[in-house]
Amino acid sequence: MIHNLSIVRTALPRINLRPIYTLTARWRSLRTLEDGSLHTFRDNAFIPSKPALLPKAHFIALPSIQKWFRTTQDGTGGVALNYSHLSKFGDAIVPLEFTRLSTASAANQYEDSFQRADVPLYIFLEWTKSASRETSERLYLAQASFSNLPEALKVDLPTPEIVANSGIGDIYDTNIWMGIPPTYTPLHRDPNPNLFVQLAGHKIVRILPPEIGDKVFEQVQNALGRSGSAAFRGEDMMKGEEMRLLEDQVWNDTSVLDEAGEGGYEAHVGRGDGLFIPKGWWHSVKGVDDGITGSVNWWFR
Repeated sequence: MIHNLSIVRTALPRINLRPIYTLTARWRSLRTLEDGSLHTFRDNAFIPSKPALLPKAHFIALPSIQKWFRTTQDGTGGVALNYSHLSKFGDAIVPLEFTRLSTASAANQYEDSFQRADVPLYIFLEWTKSASRETSERLYLAQASFSNLPEALKVDLPTPEIVANSGIGDIYDTNIWMGIPPTYTPLHRDPNPNLFVQLAGHKIVRILPPEIGDKVFEQVQNALGRSGSAAFRGEDMMKGEEMRLLEDQVWNDTSVLDEAGEGGYEAHVGRGDGLFIPKGWWHSVKGVDDGITGSVNWWFR
């Protein structure tokens, strides 16, 4: 469990983890919709159940982008949390994930140290003030449910029109994600359509069609000698051999995709960018570059 702020006040070892991911034959650039209108989104992405990027910075007007984050004063154009605003909500309880980075290869960049705890937001805010991508002990505010946020923060995330009106208007959950790269979500699929919007920083998302993702996940489960479920972002896939095998399949060169001659799509998302991932499509997400990353997703139908 995460009991105090000692991990943000202690001099932590520095390591060099700055992987560079490039498009290969098996990862094609994901298409971008011609415009962000409800009609275009519904007819070209939602109804045919095809992944797509919304036009660049389509969601830049979300109040959370302007209010939760600020441009750093170091001249790099980087982004940091807006502490003067967010500290007002420091007592709000949020889910934090604790991991410890290893100096091993990218396939083994996490040791078996994954823990999850519900703690006050101020713990995460304090950690980010001194942390960087080289900090070995990590906190990730992951999958924080919109329903548990203070009302004053909820108003900063109005539901996009394409979420409210593309289908029958059901929103199953809205989640917040914040961290300092490298952040990571292993290969999994969602039981509902997913609109993913980047609020700050940059992430790379790799996406596989249902039938190809099934093959990849089945191979990992066979290697582990078990039959698991990949619905949602489960704790089992966040540590140990399952996490390492899933990363190998999607982000490294030892992949069943090469053997099958099959591949998927890659999307780079930055501030204000939106990505639609249909129900059942497999995806894995990495936070990259420096500074803070922030994202929100809506599961809906």
